[in-house]
Parts: sequence; structure tokens; C-alpha cells
Amino acid sequence: MTASAREEIDSAIKSNDIMLFMKGTPQFPQCGFSSAVVQILDYLGADYGSMNVLEDQEIRQGIKDYSDWPTIPQLYVKGEFVGGCDIIREMFEQGELRPFLAEKGLITAEA
Repeated sequence: MTASAREEIDSAIKSNDIMLFMKGTPQFPQCGFSSAVVQILDYLGADYGSMNVLEDQEIRQGIKDYSDWPTIPQLYVKGEFVGGCDIIREMFEQGELRPFLAEKGLITAEA
């Protein structure tokens, strides 16, 4: 990964309490997995940043190297890698995601 790609990823993660690296945009997700994470975050009322990895091959590969996680989307909360679609979906379905984000002061604890 180039230094500029690492800097761009670092900057995005540090400047957004919730950062989603995804295929497409929240308005127009380009894969079902990215769409699922967007729907969950929107449902919870989370304010999040996003980066479309399809726009830059260096970022697309760089985020995989950065997290040592092979798939996209990838969700970061307060600088910490939380997981991809399966993990986020499971946390949501188990009722763990709202309290996790609420504890960090990012959403309200109540629906």
C-alpha cells in the first residue's frame, strides 16, 4: 500500500467516529453487503462517513491490507475495526450493535 493510500485511510478513520468503507455510496450502494450495512446504520440513526472503494483501486486494496480483513464493506468505530457485513448484521440481530454504538456516545440507546 502506498503512503498516500494509508494516509487517506488513516485520515478518514480518524475524522469520522463511524467510518464505512464500502462499494458505492450510502445513496447508491454497489453491492448487497454494503447496502445491508448502510440500511442498519441508517435504521439506527447513526451519523457516519463513507468511502467508495470502487473509485480508487489503491484504497480498495489498501483497506484490506490496513485491517488485515479480506472483504468489503468494513466498518470502523472510534478508530477501531469492528467488522464486515456478517459481523455487523449479527451484532444488529443479536441486539448488540445499538448498545455498542450508544456506549461510545454515537447514537441514542433507545430506538
